[in-house]
Formats: sequence, structure tokens, C-alpha cells
Amino acid sequence: MLAFGPMRTKTTAGGIGGDRHRSLLAWYRRHRRDLPWRRTRDPYAILVSELMLQQTRVAVVEDRWRRFLERFPDVEALAGASADDVLALWSGLGYYRRARQLHAAARAIRDRHGGRVPAEAARLRELPGVGAYTAAAVASIAFDRPEPPVDGNAARVLARWFRLRGDARSGPAARRLARRAAELVPRDGGAGEWNQALMELGALVCLPRRPRCGACPVASSCGAAAEGRPERYPGPGRATRPVRESVVRAALERNGRWLLRRNGAGETPEGLFEFPALPCPSGRATPAAVARLVERRWGWRVEDCRELGTVRHQILARSILVRVFAARVVAGPAMPPRSAGTFRRVALSRLSELPVSGATLKIARLLARR
Repeated sequence: MLAFGPMRTKTTAGGIGGDRHRSLLAWYRRHRRDLPWRRTRDPYAILVSELMLQQTRVAVVEDRWRRFLERFPDVEALAGASADDVLALWSGLGYYRRARQLHAAARAIRDRHGGRVPAEAARLRELPGVGAYTAAAVASIAFDRPEPPVDGNAARVLARWFRLRGDARSGPAARRLARRAAELVPRDGGAGEWNQALMELGALVCLPRRPRCGACPVASSCGAAAEGRPERYPGPGRATRPVRESVVRAALERNGRWLLRRNGAGETPEGLFEFPALPCPSGRATPAAVARLVERRWGWRVEDCRELGTVRHQILARSILVRVFAARVVAGPAMPPRSAGTFRRVALSRLSELPVSGATLKIARLLARR
């Protein structure tokens, strides 16, 4: 477990403290999840965890965080790695811009800060990919600086405590929440533990729907609980409807290896290898149509073309249904023409050596089960 020093709760900024702090911290010490990044005070390891956790479930990150640190145990190792090596280890986590930013941040730390992660939130924010939340989280958790990181969980807890309505992500409501968080963060030690306790309460008890007020250690000081309508806070934010798309991809095998195409500049996800997409309307795709299109585009004659199945994939606000057609190449050039992009043929067992998208991994699982 993370070994923070004892927290003195008699005062905090703005004179807020006392029972609320003591009760929440006592609950946190009993009930917090045993997450691997909570067992270290290494600022680099904590920075990696914070960037990995953005828009990704904790259960997905745990194993990937361990593997990432085994491969890149410190700033120097990550800064000296190639972009492809970093992306390969990030494959499947999504939001690949984070991996590129983390790689760039490691190089900035090496080149500008002598390989040491800055302790001050203001200097952390100068690093690529490090915004206000991440800077405050690393500064408080790794260095015990009195900085208030406000993620979605903490924002929900604060909004309910103080009955603050509005969009917690932006505008006046977000600014009010930030002020409250700054008032509450301890100034005389224990900021990191306090911030984690606040976020943990939101993750485990103060849930968006059906909050578990009966299990909350600070329900007696919560305005929304007293009102009896905790789900009313913080209120609705801007809803973004996902854009639904469908695409056809070809899984083409030749002598035990499969054709992958690397996405170019401006393609999403940029720089990652994927099974090639075909310009064929999803509703009109048939094995015969796919076989004809493969031969027309790349000069490959295929046999045993069949629809393997579908996979669903999410990229930001895009919800993508992928129809997968598999076929065996029996004649044609060794590789498509260079004008068609960058291609590589790879065995499924070597897929982890390449930077590939989450959709590629899902298709590979389909192929492994065929």
C-alpha cells in the first residue's frame, strides 16, 4: 500500500477541515482499492498511470501499466525508445495521442529537467500532454504538493457536498468546483492521500446513478444527501451522440502471414497498423465482391473468401461496426504497390511487436478462433 505520512486535519485552506477530513481518510484507508500505482511514490510511474487512466477503465490499465514499466522502467528508458516501440506497448489502450505525448514528455524531462520529473504543477503543465488535472495529480500524489486535481469522480462528490449544479466539465460550475477543491486540499501535509480519497469515494460510493449514501462516511455533511436528491447534482453536461459508422476490412493470409497497412498522416489512429479497409459499402459487401475488389486494387487473387464476423470499436465519438472478410492469397505480387501505402505481412504471434489498433487486436482474436 502507498505509505503516506499521517495527515494533520485540524486546519485546511479556508478553515474547512475537521470531521469531514478525518472520516473520509479513515474510510479510504480501510476501503481503497489496492492499485499498483498506489504502492509507489516514483513520480515517473505515477505520471505514466495518470496518462494511461485518462478515459480508460482501471481494470484495463493495471496489467498494461506493469508491462509498460517493465519495458520502460524510467524516464531515460522511455525517452530513448522509438515511437513504434512505445505505440506497440500501448496497443489496445486507445487514445494513442496519449502515448505520443507521454513519449514526448519523457524526452522533455530528460532534456530540460535532467531526467527528474518536476515537482511543481506549473512546470509539469509545460510538459507535452500534461494538463491541469494531470499536473495537480502528479504534484500532489508524488510530491504531496497542495494541488487539487478534480476528475469526474471528485467533481461529483464536491457538487453533491455543496449542492452545486451545472456542467462540471466547463463554465461557471467547473470554476466553482475548482475553488471548493482548492479550499479543501490540506496545506500542511497529506494532500496526495486526501485527493485520492476524494476520487475513490466518487468511484466506489458516490456513483453517478444510485449513489450508496448509506455507505458514505461523510453523508452527514453532504448537502445533496440532506436534500434527499443526490442524483440531481452536478446536473447534466453536454451530451454527445456517437456517430455510427460501418466499414469493411480484409484479413488476407499468405503463407501463414497476414497483410497489415499502416495508417498515414491524418488517418485515425495515425501511425498504427490495421487490416486494410476496402472502399465497399458495408451493406453491399459479399465474399465475391470483396475478392474482386482485392484483385482490382492490389493484384492479388484470393480463394476461400468468407465473412468471418463483426467487431465493434469506439474512437472518440465514433462508434464503428467492422465487417471482417478473411481470404487466402494464392497469386499476385509479394506486396501491394508502394503508392498504396506502407504494408507489412506478419504472423499473428508477432502482432505484439507492432503498433496496432484495438480494432486490429479484436480482428486477430476472431482469426485465432476461426
